[in-house]
Amino acid sequence: MNDEDLRLAPRTRAADLLAWAAAQDRAPVAEAPLRAVLALLELGEGRMHDGWPELTSTAVEHLLYERLYLYVQPEPEADPLAYGAAVRLVVDHQRAAKRLNAKRQERLHAEAEWQGEVAAGLLRRADLVTWPRLYALLLHAHGVDVADEAEVRAWLAGFRELTQDERLAAFAALGQAGWLDEVDEQGWGPARVLSVGMATDGARRLLEQGLMRRSYRNLAELTALGRPMPDELAGDFGEFEDAAAEAALDLYGEWTAPGLPRLLVTEFPDLAPEPGQEEIDTYLAGLAQE
Repeated sequence: MNDEDLRLAPRTRAADLLAWAAAQDRAPVAEAPLRAVLALLELGEGRMHDGWPELTSTAVEHLLYERLYLYVQPEPEADPLAYGAAVRLVVDHQRAAKRLNAKRQERLHAEAEWQGEVAAGLLRRADLVTWPRLYALLLHAHGVDVADEAEVRAWLAGFRELTQDERLAAFAALGQAGWLDEVDEQGWGPARVLSVGMATDGARRLLEQGLMRRSYRNLAELTALGRPMPDELAGDFGEFEDAAAEAALDLYGEWTAPGLPRLLVTEFPDLAPEPGQEEIDTYLAGLAQE
């Protein structure tokens, strides 16, 4: 076991995989989508073997159809089909390592191709965005350098000065300008904001749970090797949860815009509200009275 595996965040082997692909004279695959794919596969419920995910039809579907759109916002010039291509590269690598037979390779290749196309469509759906994804799109649409946290913070501070109606109009304008598909006939209103907040809360909690599962999985291996428990798991459980929450924000930032998810949680929660149960109940009660 490599000591790097004791970290909460995944130690993806994207560099190794890219080097292997180059040695095989394969068409290049973008590094950022590959890192996201490897990390999300590792944080899913599938098995790992020697640092690589064991690919199954279920794992591929879970990644491309159920998880990717929760976390990833490609940059404007990036190809959203790169995520499916990244999965196909992992499939071929596992075939070369004799972990897949030719029949399974062919089946997984086909599934990754068509589900990668589905995933690209899901990434454009306005009803599936989370707050980090939505604000990453807004930053790109307004020409903000997302790599400059000070510039991002300043833009968010300016956006905070807008009225609620003006903010909703800015969200709607993403569809009108082609950054997202048009939202449904209900448009951007309280119900849409509520759903984005709920989706964001759920996505981050899933990510935190995946990070903790990863650590416990590694702990079982550590115990079998007779090695001491890492500090992250030896302390108070509340501290471990806090560490997982911090690591989740960092990962979310890698997949959207660096530092953005943390800013939305710590400095600008009013721009990215995540409703509690009381707020949800109040909204549902209002619907019942209409």
